[in-house]
Amino acid sequence: MILRTLSLTAILLVTSACGGGSRPQSNDTDNNTPAAGCDGSCANTPTQLSVADVEGVIARAVNEAQTRGVNGTIAVVDRVGNVLAVFRMNAAASAITITSPGANIDGGLEGVTIIPDGMAAISKALTAAYLSTEGNAFSTRTASQIVQDHFNPEDNLQPAGPLFGVQFSQLPCSDLVTRYTGGVPDAGPHRAPLGLAADSGGFPLYKSGTPVGAVGVISDAVYSYDADISNADQDDDELIALAATFGFAAPDDRRAHRIAVDGRTLRFSDATETDLLADPNGAPAFATINNVAGALLAVPGYVAATSSAGVAFGQPASGIRADTLDYAGLDAFVLVDNVNVERFRPLAGTDGAMALTAAEVRSILTQALTVANRSRAQIRQPAGSQARVSISVVDTNGEILGIVRSRDAPVFGIDVSLQKARTASFFSSAAAAAALSGVPAATYLDGGLVVLRKEFLSQYVANAQTFLGLPTALTDGAIAFSDRAGGNLSRPHFPDGVTGNPPGPFSKPPGQWSPFSTGLQLDLVYNALVQHVGFVAGLNADVPMNCTGVDGFDNNFILAGVVPALANGTQIFPGSVPIYRGSQLIGGIGVSGDGVDQDDMIAFLGVHEAAQAGGSFGNAPTNMRADTLVPQGTRLRYVNCPATPYLNDDTQNVCENK
Repeated sequence: MILRTLSLTAILLVTSACGGGSRPQSNDTDNNTPAAGCDGSCANTPTQLSVADVEGVIARAVNEAQTRGVNGTIAVVDRVGNVLAVFRMNAAASAITITSPGANIDGGLEGVTIIPDGMAAISKALTAAYLSTEGNAFSTRTASQIVQDHFNPEDNLQPAGPLFGVQFSQLPCSDLVTRYTGGVPDAGPHRAPLGLAADSGGFPLYKSGTPVGAVGVISDAVYSYDADISNADQDDDELIALAATFGFAAPDDRRAHRIAVDGRTLRFSDATETDLLADPNGAPAFATINNVAGALLAVPGYVAATSSAGVAFGQPASGIRADTLDYAGLDAFVLVDNVNVERFRPLAGTDGAMALTAAEVRSILTQALTVANRSRAQIRQPAGSQARVSISVVDTNGEILGIVRSRDAPVFGIDVSLQKARTASFFSSAAAAAALSGVPAATYLDGGLVVLRKEFLSQYVANAQTFLGLPTALTDGAIAFSDRAGGNLSRPHFPDGVTGNPPGPFSKPPGQWSPFSTGLQLDLVYNALVQHVGFVAGLNADVPMNCTGVDGFDNNFILAGVVPALANGTQIFPGSVPIYRGSQLIGGIGVSGDGVDQDDMIAFLGVHEAAQAGGSFGNAPTNMRADTLVPQGTRLRYVNCPATPYLNDDTQNVCENK
């Protein structure tokens, strides 16, 4: 039996609220109550946002904002990131500042004051859409909790968040994500202008138990995160966005607060229905506020000054549809273009005589997906659901050799799985040090278009060689780095989690680290992000489809030192391993979707099982793996597999001795 998401308090409260509005009735309709058995298979062709839906979301947001006496910018996206409308209220700030709460950090994106408001609103909406599925509803407040240097934030004896670093994915320079072409919504996944957001004010939108998009709101001109989750905030962005979701709210039994990770309950919202000052059900029609309370906003590279209907997820128009060619019986989904041609069927590698063959790539993807289908999800409801993931395989040049997905896997995992695969392959190669040293320095801004300083990426190479006690690290290909191992080296505290510990060699040190200034991960793509900000602001051309090699704005964003092997940036949380033929590196696999230990296991066992099925390749030789290293007296980790991970099977320690 499915329980309706009713709030008794909200039903009983019908008295007038301060500010002239009235408190809403429950944020619940038959639209958002999950159908019985909704386990990832509920989406169908009619399940999409209409123009009337989009405009209603905006009207409810404006109604709450006006009652609060604030002005904001509201964005609505569909599930694959098409921007369906952006609305700026009169007197809303047209530029926002990126900053950490209460911190005095300079560098990175901290203190950058020239971000167009539409970029922030879109990234918030897209984050909520990309993190949510039929099995979990996550908000930007959820994102804030899982990307900080401790999980939970300010628990100074705990490791970093499980998705530490995910904010720098879906980047506008990525070669995987698609770009707005100036027409109607089309095949995704589309890019996020600022990557994923941790600033509250982004919520998913649901119909009949399936996510159809999301809303994002910025009204305070500050793009930040919640550094203290011990209290409940009254945040205008979040309250306005909550009002916007009425009639399309996430099912209560799938919201983040129903899901625990490592024994800690996730956060969905500090705002509740009874905190609202206006009744969303009484919001005026969109036609009465458009060009009166504000106006639809054109955001270059994302949307014209209009409103559009979204596309139906899982159908060809969305860019993600069921496989028909390669993965029979596995309920697989693949990426397609605007004319329904598959984008990433299995290909042979491009890196020489020992390269992966197309058949080997297909086998690795097949075996990894088979492992995923057997595995218990960590971050999905109902309990006992199977893991839903995206899987990418690359060669040592970073070429995409194949991508496949489970049904209803979160969209963010597509770009992230590719980042993970490329990161593992790149840092395991002999070319890493030279490539990083050849990338132009990150040219940090000081507020506006003023140079604060330049950060050269060669410093991270030197740091790693000293930290590991290996003068040849990243130059000889002698060590196989998984993303779990590289992530160990990317934390502001090493070993991870204890405040006061020294930083890892790829991280900014404590006091200089923040989610907006992580170290190597951001510095590698920083100039590309700034170029894109300038493009949206109308100052320069758009960024190329490669996140590396862009010089600073003071050098007119010229390209120098491009690293094709990291074209969509790096990732620093677990879920990848390099692939070897004997002791020869030949590529990498990345997995993202339903818990980082599951991601590790699916990547590692996918390669192992494919090798067992007859491949002359496999995981890295044990004597090459990064867990042979004990820097600063602490052993690195390679993979971490769940103890008893399979559905209907009590097999334990499934990665042991492999």
